[in-house]
Amino acid sequence: MSAKAISEQTGKEFLYKYICTSAAVQNRFHYANATAETDWVRLAQDHPWLLTERLVVKPDQLIKRRGKLGLVGINLDLQGVQEWLKTRMMKETTVGKAKGVLKNFLIEPFVPHPQEEEFYVCIYATREGDQVLFHHEGGVEVGDVDAKAERLMVAVNEKLSEDQVTEQLLTHVPEDKKQVLASFIVGLFNLYEDLYFTYLEINPIVVTKDGVYVLDMAAKIDATADYICKAKWGDVEFPPPFGREAYPEEAYIADLDAKSGASLKLTLLNPQGRIWTMVAGGGASVVYSDTICDLGGVDELANYGEYSGAPSEQQTYDYAKTILSLMTREKHPQGKVLIIGGSIANFTNVAATFKGIVRAIKDYQGPLKEHEVTIFVRRGGPNYQEGLRVMGEVGKTTGIPIHVFGTETHMTAIVGMALGHKPIPNQPPMDAHTANFLLNASNSAATPATTRTASFSEARTSNDVTPAKKSKAGLPADSLHSILWPLKNVVIGDWKEAIASSGCSRARATTLFRKQTKAIVWGMQTRAVQGMLDFDYVCSRDEPSVAAMVYPFTGDHKQKFYWGHKEILTPVYKSMDDAMKKHPEVDVLISFASLRSAFDSTMEAMQHPQIHTIAIIAEGIPEAQTRKIIKMADEKGVTIIGPATVGGIKPGCFKIGNTGGMLDNILASKLYRPGSVAYVSRSGGMSNELNNIVSRTTDGVYEGVAIGGDRYPGSTFMDHVLRYQDTPGVKMIIMLGEIGGSEEYKICQGIREGRITKPVVCWCIGTCATMFTSEVQFGHAGACANQASETAVAKNQALRDAGAYVPKSFDELDDVVKSVYDELVANGTIIPAQEVPPPTVPMDYSWARELGLIRKPASFMTSICDERGQELIYAGMPITEIFKEEMGLGGVLGLLWFQRRLPRYACKFIEMCLMVTADHGPAVSGAHNTIVCARAGKDLISSLTSGLLTIGDRFGGALDAAAKQFSKAFDSGMLPMEFVNKMKKDGKLIMGIGHRVKSINNPDMRVQILKDYVKQNFPSSVMLDYALDVEKITTSKKPNLILNVDGFIGVAFVDLLRTCGGFTRDEADEFVEIGALNGIFVLGRSMGFIGHYLDQKRLKQGLYRHPWDDISYVLPEHMSM
Repeated sequence: MSAKAISEQTGKEFLYKYICTSAAVQNRFHYANATAETDWVRLAQDHPWLLTERLVVKPDQLIKRRGKLGLVGINLDLQGVQEWLKTRMMKETTVGKAKGVLKNFLIEPFVPHPQEEEFYVCIYATREGDQVLFHHEGGVEVGDVDAKAERLMVAVNEKLSEDQVTEQLLTHVPEDKKQVLASFIVGLFNLYEDLYFTYLEINPIVVTKDGVYVLDMAAKIDATADYICKAKWGDVEFPPPFGREAYPEEAYIADLDAKSGASLKLTLLNPQGRIWTMVAGGGASVVYSDTICDLGGVDELANYGEYSGAPSEQQTYDYAKTILSLMTREKHPQGKVLIIGGSIANFTNVAATFKGIVRAIKDYQGPLKEHEVTIFVRRGGPNYQEGLRVMGEVGKTTGIPIHVFGTETHMTAIVGMALGHKPIPNQPPMDAHTANFLLNASNSAATPATTRTASFSEARTSNDVTPAKKSKAGLPADSLHSILWPLKNVVIGDWKEAIASSGCSRARATTLFRKQTKAIVWGMQTRAVQGMLDFDYVCSRDEPSVAAMVYPFTGDHKQKFYWGHKEILTPVYKSMDDAMKKHPEVDVLISFASLRSAFDSTMEAMQHPQIHTIAIIAEGIPEAQTRKIIKMADEKGVTIIGPATVGGIKPGCFKIGNTGGMLDNILASKLYRPGSVAYVSRSGGMSNELNNIVSRTTDGVYEGVAIGGDRYPGSTFMDHVLRYQDTPGVKMIIMLGEIGGSEEYKICQGIREGRITKPVVCWCIGTCATMFTSEVQFGHAGACANQASETAVAKNQALRDAGAYVPKSFDELDDVVKSVYDELVANGTIIPAQEVPPPTVPMDYSWARELGLIRKPASFMTSICDERGQELIYAGMPITEIFKEEMGLGGVLGLLWFQRRLPRYACKFIEMCLMVTADHGPAVSGAHNTIVCARAGKDLISSLTSGLLTIGDRFGGALDAAAKQFSKAFDSGMLPMEFVNKMKKDGKLIMGIGHRVKSINNPDMRVQILKDYVKQNFPSSVMLDYALDVEKITTSKKPNLILNVDGFIGVAFVDLLRTCGGFTRDEADEFVEIGALNGIFVLGRSMGFIGHYLDQKRLKQGLYRHPWDDISYVLPEHMSM
């Protein structure tokens, strides 16, 4: 949602902090907050004025008309405020249809004043600009300000002046107050713009000789502007509407949503309810709620929510487990139902998201069965068959009743099944696969048979169904005349005012896309571009529709794509100007820019006259920026599709980005060739559902556009309906509107005035909103009714009365579409064309692998780490568990090197080995090499590598060799003296014995530390004992022939591997054989080498040259003579 209500306290805080006006704003920051936990002594200390002034107290919980409801305490002292609150604090109160608990109150100074000093001011956003309303009589009895107030429209990009305010708004204000009010209103308007308010009302504003007092205030801000206004807003808290509690689970999902590129929403309506939903898509989520309420389930509907925008498996799991946790806390005598629904996805991998839901179901299978939960699933989109298969499988393995349906079933049919209004078919859905449409298994070009499950109002029975479990009174079966509600030419309510307030859009170009249309794609969206090219290919276009891509974050280059079987190169430009100049044939821009950069890139694109159409995919663009885009587009004659859209499609010609989904859906919905039906929708997911409905009930789609879910879409319903009206190939029109805004009334006006003569089938989603006791913000930013005329119910009635074909519910939309189409065929308006088989397109390797259709040998194997999931895994152990159990570096090394979870003493020993081998001064060969390289100006990696390359049997590499020699001798039964004598006889050095500096008289403390630890903590140290016996023999001959640190670590590690209980004897010997122990020295000494490198850089040492007097120059004798 973009426009979100803020508390009165937050609104006043913004005003007091940031308003810039010459008017004296009084009582700045004089407010205090009171709750049931308030410490009144502390409150008075923090706000001393509470003890000296008369006070006003009122609830600050988004309640309208508090004065008329008796919820304002006036002219009280602090003791009086406390007494007043005793009868109201934490008490349930009914406001309209909403019941809620009063628990948050605002205390402010009381301002004594006469009625004539009260005024009313309000600023709110519209598509064309910002309306400023002013009335010279404010207060509780202000009445219908819409009818009485003076109005001033400040167009987009225009400023408000004091002269304008004085001349147009303050005509009935006393002269002595005009200047103060004009300055304040201009300052208020500038504040409104700067802080991205969408609504700001002060009633009353009081003007006395001392200045301006802001008494009551209501405000909304554009939450999507957080990235712009964060410095001024701070951390804004958005309170829930009165009558709805703020639940921690809602905050948890909101936090997930904020951290994700996907959309995750959750609103709890009735946690004790038996009907729970988990719906994919902003539009689809509203449709499911509508259908549940239409079937009498409003009192049992527990939640509203949606997940969309391709959430990951982990995100879907987190969302699903939250729902399942909530619904399994309280039992219901009738059991519970979970509706996992959704429209046909455009780009979300359904199988991937369902894997997250399946994980959650498995985790909660016990509580789900205990609470008698039945699950109904309906979904379509990329890889949906695999998703449905997995969902059905988990039902069988867990014993939870899960009924699974695909695109052959009408989207909302499962609601009727879940609520007992219709039987549940025993026949499982067709075992189709995404690949069925791509591999051309037969020569038949026919689309799949229409096997859609009947809507709940149809009384169809057959042998393959079971009776409904909980039968309730459903709607009677009716013929066509009862499906189409009476079409009367009666104007109702306030639809004319809605039209008058917004005006009719001017007509734009009738044809946006042709078979020769070329586009530039902004953003590195290779999957979307490949989808467009595959669509072009099956539509038998001569050339790809994507001429170039723009991506400012790389240099100019070429990007490889497929055109059918052939690989092609598409240019990618850093600069949009370069792309436009080199591709003058382009007239469409498809912008995948982020919400932060979409505004700038769109404004830049409109500077190029060749661009006629721009699709803005990003969701969450601030409304003020969108309105500026719309204004420039109007001036330039550019059609904007979006923001917050998937785009649009013209079958046989052109598609925008991911519209229409993958090729299987393109072919199933017959989008590769034009039909006779054009549609316009707000929702991207619902537009794909319309593709499915139209393909199953008519000869197919001629064109379809999703204008986007924001309050101010770049183009409107009327823009596109008029285009369809003027397009000969379009024979009937479908409009899927929704709650919020007044654009649908223009369709009414167009029909009534004869501008629209083609049959128009309409439905506005969001009818459930009028049944809820508190306001619910749906998935789309624009889906919120601010007045009665903006409700879906009012709009559906107005469309019906104007002459549009309006079904009783969305559940019957397909029946109405089919009836209208059949009538057009019967009267000869539509003559269905012969189907032509499209060319086949090879499946991409990556997608074929995703579907499990192919296999190939891997290039290499790994068994220690897996980074593919949501969490990094070391040898089967998630990284969070590693930190939770404080395994340390030694534990991680055990997992990655030895694939074992080693005992804690072993992990500690590994860490000690790394510590003692970290460095041994600058004189040793490895450190010396590192220093020389560093002083030669080489980088860290090069210097480190030069040091590491010196490690071998003579320096640091004796761990493996010592372990092998001592192990072989010990295992063969040699006595220590025999081992020493044999090595001497063979002329071999004993690895790990001897030191240049240390001796039996000057022991190496590193060895002593390790020896003490091993003796105290290892269960056995037989190999070490053997090596120490050898040391006794060697040191008797020469004091420096001690067991050095390399030898000690080598033999001690053999003891660790053989006795820790994690390895067989063969496994332990294998690790020694493959060189694992030398890795300890390499890893440890790398720390020292890096230290020497940094030390030389820090000391700024110059190029090293070895002194000649330290070199013995020995030339051959014949040369010296």
